[in-house]
Formats: sequence, C-alpha cells, structure tokens
Amino acid sequence: MSWHFFFPGSSTTPWQLDGVVRAMKRDGYDPSLIHACHNRTVVIDAHLGERENKQLNVVESHGLRNVHLYEGEEWINIRDAVGDLATRFICLNDVYPKGFLIPKRFLGENIIHLPTVKTHVFTTTTGAMKNAFGGLLNDRRHWTHPVIHETLVDLLMIQKRIHRGVFAVMDGTFAGDGPGPRCMTPHVKNVLLASSDQVAIDAVSAKLMGFDPLSIKYIRLAHDAGLGCGDPREITILGDHAAAKENWNFVGPFQRMTFASRMQHKIYWGPLRRPLEWSLKTILAPWAYLASVLYHDSFWYPLKGRSAMQNVLTSNWSRLFDKWDQTVVEDDGYQVEDGPQVKIRRSGLRALLTSFGILGKCLRDAPEFTDRRRRVTTRVK
Repeated sequence: MSWHFFFPGSSTTPWQLDGVVRAMKRDGYDPSLIHACHNRTVVIDAHLGERENKQLNVVESHGLRNVHLYEGEEWINIRDAVGDLATRFICLNDVYPKGFLIPKRFLGENIIHLPTVKTHVFTTTTGAMKNAFGGLLNDRRHWTHPVIHETLVDLLMIQKRIHRGVFAVMDGTFAGDGPGPRCMTPHVKNVLLASSDQVAIDAVSAKLMGFDPLSIKYIRLAHDAGLGCGDPREITILGDHAAAKENWNFVGPFQRMTFASRMQHKIYWGPLRRPLEWSLKTILAPWAYLASVLYHDSFWYPLKGRSAMQNVLTSNWSRLFDKWDQTVVEDDGYQVEDGPQVKIRRSGLRALLTSFGILGKCLRDAPEFTDRRRRVTTRVK
C-alpha cells in the first residue's frame, strides 16, 4: 500500500487481491492458511488504506485472517533469523550496526507480493523487490534511503533465506507514471504480471514502462548477484506476447518531480544531506513525517488528486472499483456496466479534513516517540 487514499496505480487493487485468492482456493489451498498482511509506515494509515482501497472488503468476503504486522506480532533480530547470511549484506550492517527486527511469522512461510506497475522517485521503478521494504524493515526503514538500491538487494537475499517460496502478482490494469509512488499520472494499461522471479518481474515491468531494466541499479545489482534475471532477452514470457512487446514511453519519476520529491533528493543525495539528514536518526525525525503528510495528504491530494486521475475515471477499471461490492464475479471475470465518470468519495475538503487525523496518528506512531514512551513506562514500573 503506497497511499491510504484511493489513487489508481498506487496500491493493490481489490481485483488483484481477489483474483489471487480465488485462484489459490480453486487450486486447493486451505483458506484458513491464507492471510492478508499489512506493514505500517508512519506516514501511511494502513487501516484507513485497506478500507479506502477496498482491500478489507476482499479479505472479509473470503473469510481470511487480516494481519497488521505492528499489532501484536512478534519480531526477531535479523541475525537470529538468517544466521551467517547477514555477513553478506551489501549495506544493511552499515545502516543498522546492531541489526534490525523482522516479523517472526515470516520464517518458513510462503509469500505472495501484490505490487503495482509504477515509477518511484527513489528507484526509478518500484514493484516486487521493493514490496518487501515495508514488511521486512522496522519503523526506521527511512535510514536506508541513501542506499535504497543496495537495500533492496539485501532484502531479496533475506526473502530467499526465510521464505519457503516467493511469488509476485503485479497489477498493471492501472500503471503510474511520474513522481511515484503517490503523486503520479495514472494510465489504463490492462496487464497483469506474475512470476516467482522477483528480479524478472521488475525487469519486465520496467521494460513495459520504457526503461532499460539493467540501467536501474537495484535490478542490475540483483541480476549480477544471481538473485534473478534482470535481462529481458533472457526472460521467457508466457501469455500475451503482444502486450509484452509494448513500450509505454513513460517520462519517469524525475522530469516532473513534486516539491516534496525534490526536497527528498536534496536531503538524501544533495546539498541538504549534511544539514538535515542527521536529524532523521534522532528525536527530531517526526518533522519529516509531518512535512510528508502535510504535502501529500493536506495539499496535493485535496487540490490536485482528482485532476491527476481524471483521465482514468471513465475506465471500466474505475467503474469496477466504484461498484466493487455490487460486482458480479463470473468464470470469465468481473462484469462491469458502462456508466458516467466515477466520483471520488474522499477528495477535496473531505480529504483535507481526513488528513488532520492522519497528522495526529503520524505523531502518535512516530517510533522516536513510541520508543521514548516505552522507556518511560519501563522505568515507572
């Protein structure tokens, strides 16, 4: 989930989740062993997001367990989880000298990632490999942003060690171009990608968007490390070969950057790194969380969100989203009736008012404050 608000191309779609669950049940998987899993990002409200993006509707309709990793779940140190693999990390030992925690429930489990096809202001594209970023790193995952490409490779190594199997189903019914993963221009592209090779699926996604996959650092690093195949010439395509040859000619994330993304680049890789980046590892870090919420949720989405998604709101996918709970599911797919442009229920003033609650939650959940409260509670006891 990249945004708690509905924005086409940003977060897992209900038909993506529903289709995967239906396929698993049809193939004989026990529904009691399937569970949805959400991470927590300080600036993203996962509970709001699972409702606004209609993911919770799907989970409840199939009677699945709904797991929020930061609520009552046990976490263990990475070195206890992966053993000597930790000595081979490219960057995570430098970022977290004392190690970091990962969810214990992940050990020995199969995992299916449900990313979307979109661009990203940190990594050019984002998809299956970056989907592990939220689930495997703790609250201070932003510490890795200066070395984000290397981090994604380390995380893929971890996944291969702890999971029985790793699979991804990537939604490209909508695809996002521009300064993603949020403030994008969505396009209707009508594709779904699936693979057990996390590098290959990200490479194919990048190629569809018009990028050379091996020029994207995290794909190149993972390919060279033998963690998967990032060279489209070596990837076998099954299914719609015509779609696989498409080139959408996306402009990418760097030509139309938002004020927020430009500032992020200056803080992590530019002239503001020395004066500001240090603060993100101290009690002062919540200033950045507040700035993100104010820009994205209080300003950009209420004022620009609807116009940004205007070109896709007449699509059948938007109508399917709008009428999801009344949609008839048949053997050949979802039945959607033609109709007027979809209205976004939470936009404008309503989105602005919602953002104030998100601001409060952002401060309450800031790890710099929650850790401090835990230490105070421990001393009092």
